[in-house]
Amino acid sequence: MANNYISTGDRIPLAAPYAVASGAGALVGTLFGVALQTLANGITGEFAIRGVWDLAKATGAAWTVGAALYWDNTNKNVTTTSAGNTKIGVAAVAAASGDTVGRVRLNGSF
Repeated sequence: MANNYISTGDRIPLAAPYAVASGAGALVGTLFGVALQTLANGITGEFAIRGVWDLAKATGAAWTVGAALYWDNTNKNVTTTSAGNTKIGVAAVAAASGDTVGRVRLNGSF
């Protein structure tokens, strides 16, 4: 194996850009991840940048399977609205407009 290999990149250490609960999403620059433990603002911890996660969902819009999803960093939730938000993945299952949680397959990139 090459001696410069570090990891698969599915989980990476990041400094929390704000207080974030374990299992909640956070945007660090253009990189989105799910905190694997509760972190205070500025504390470094592990974030998952791939996988399928249940995350806070903006109400008012239904999701279809495969719909593009974005992180609303103001409201700290996932939305189908692209304007002003960062693409993080796709809907893994359909969600109703009134749902507050949605299942997201993270795209693992920015």
